[in-house]
Parts: sequence; C-alpha cells; structure tokens
Amino acid sequence: MKLLILGNSGSGKSTLAQTYVKDFGLAHLDLDTLAWLPTLPPKRRPLEDSQKSIQSFAERHSSWVIEGCYADLLSLLSSQCTEMIFLNPGIEKCIERCRQRPWEPHKYANKAAQDANLEMLVSWVRDYETRQDEFSLTAHRRLFDSFRGKKSEVRQ
Repeated sequence: MKLLILGNSGSGKSTLAQTYVKDFGLAHLDLDTLAWLPTLPPKRRPLEDSQKSIQSFAERHSSWVIEGCYADLLSLLSSQCTEMIFLNPGIEKCIERCRQRPWEPHKYANKAAQDANLEMLVSWVRDYETRQDEFSLTAHRRLFDSFRGKKSEVRQ
C-alpha cells in the first residue's frame, strides 16, 4: 500500500494517516517535516532538496502513507502511489479542527509557540478556495482529478 493524502490544513490528513499507520503498519511521512527551512520567517526548501528527501523515504519503505497540503511535492509520487485520498471537509470544519489541534511537537517547540501562530493559520486556511498556489483547492483538485488510480474524496 502506497497512499497519498492531501487537503487543506485542518482537514484531517495527519489523523487519517495515523489510522493507516496503526491499522496497516505503514511508514508515515508528514511533508511539513521536510518542506521548510528552519528559518524565521519560514521559507520553503528548494523543491529539488525536498524531492530527494521524499524519494529517499519512498525507496526505504515498501508501504507508506505520505500526507500534506503541498500539491507540488505530492505530485512527485503520484505515479508511485496505489491510492489517493483528498480530504475536503470545508473551510469552517478545517478552522474548527485547527483551533482544537493538540500540540504538534514535530512542528513547534511548545504549545504556546503553536498557539501564537494560530490566527495566521486560520487566515491561511480561510483563503484555501481563493489562493492559486500549490496549497490551494485549485492545485489539490487538479492533482486529484488527474490521478487515474484508486482515489476517494472525503467531504465531511
């Protein structure tokens, strides 16, 4: 099983990925862990560097789940995945989940640092349908619609 999960921030990607990890023993890659340079303000890693890291992960594991909101990075493995899941529960549900999110120690030094970023995240989530970048509904829809393998869109 080689699964790609995409969607807006707060759509449930990490939660669903953890279910697959637990139920099927899949290796898990959260693209947030390799998409950014450790700078303030955050800056994207060069696509080539991220691509090398993603490809290395995929080569090391025979079964995996990779999740994120990065259509550009996810597209690098769309030809290798056996299934794609697009989580699209709507803007308000994503915002609600962002506000309820527990501390993510792999992304933030502490819960206070995560909470300090919350309003920026909520604003970013709210722009999902109008942005035209690799994180947008447009980019996710294009990637999902072009995938010819097993796929499903979850709208709850």
